[in-house]
Amino acid sequence: MNENHQQSTENHQPKIKVCGLTQLNQICELVALEIDFLGFIFYEQSPRFVLNHLSLDELSKIIHQGKVGVFVNENVERIVEISEKADLNFIQLHGDENDGFILDLRKKLNPNIGIIKVIRIGNQSSDELQKTINRQPPTINYLLFDTDSKAFGGTGKTFDWNILNEIEIPFPYFLSGGISLENIGEIEFLNQKPFAFDINSKFEIEPGNKDLEKIKKLINLFQSPKGTT
Repeated sequence: MNENHQQSTENHQPKIKVCGLTQLNQICELVALEIDFLGFIFYEQSPRFVLNHLSLDELSKIIHQGKVGVFVNENVERIVEISEKADLNFIQLHGDENDGFILDLRKKLNPNIGIIKVIRIGNQSSDELQKTINRQPPTINYLLFDTDSKAFGGTGKTFDWNILNEIEIPFPYFLSGGISLENIGEIEFLNQKPFAFDINSKFEIEPGNKDLEKIKKLINLFQSPKGTT
């Protein structure tokens, strides 16, 4: 399955995930724009904690095949409960979840729900990063590379993407961390292109309130020949 995913990333433009969604009207517009992934944060300490704005029932009624629930060091039972009540398609593990946790989650989770494991990139060497990647269980479906922070993401800061050219990435991956209209063109220098971009704070007016015009510009950028405007 990973080989097929790998081929797909080479032959198609990266997909787009909009994370930190809180407003139903914006979510509906993104669905109409055919955004690939909708990210909902289930981490109470986040300023984009979705349950402060929408109920699980409201989330379950959003008709979309790419609903992603983002969790940080949550217990397995709670993740499974939310995934069922909100009718999620993917679980994004953004904390310090180890392989034992992921294997336990995979056993209890609906088999149709994909797992995205986040690897936070800070000051580690490429060798250290490679070891972290190699420890990931084969039961995950995607990796997501984000800038390391105590807040577990949403900082608007970009890590040095060059480190991704120094490692082998056996899974299709999401690229996150300070992605903007200004720096997105730099992916042409990546040997292995991301499966998807995970955009958040650089496409916001304020936390949870998305700048839809900026997102439309990003979509248009991808739809232009060879990514040019």
